[in-house]
Amino acid sequence: MAVSGAKKKRRYSRPKRVLDPNIRFDYKDTQLLRRFVTEHGKIVPRRISGASAQQQRELTIAVKRARTMALLGHGPTIDFRS
Repeated sequence: MAVSGAKKKRRYSRPKRVLDPNIRFDYKDTQLLRRFVTEHGKIVPRRISGASAQQQRELTIAVKRARTMALLGHGPTIDFRS
């Protein structure tokens, strides 16, 4: 038996965020890298950041290098100055 009158759910889409295609990620540019790291220290996924696949790979490598060199933290961001 087929169910009649079943309602279909609508999917709402947000406009895609697109990064500048000429942007290059460098591990020394911590201000730029912090835009792509959550307050808990996780790297923001591609579907949220709007990065291309190549940019996401470069971003991941840059963040990991910055963490290794202690320019970025591994965990939550805590401001001890206040």
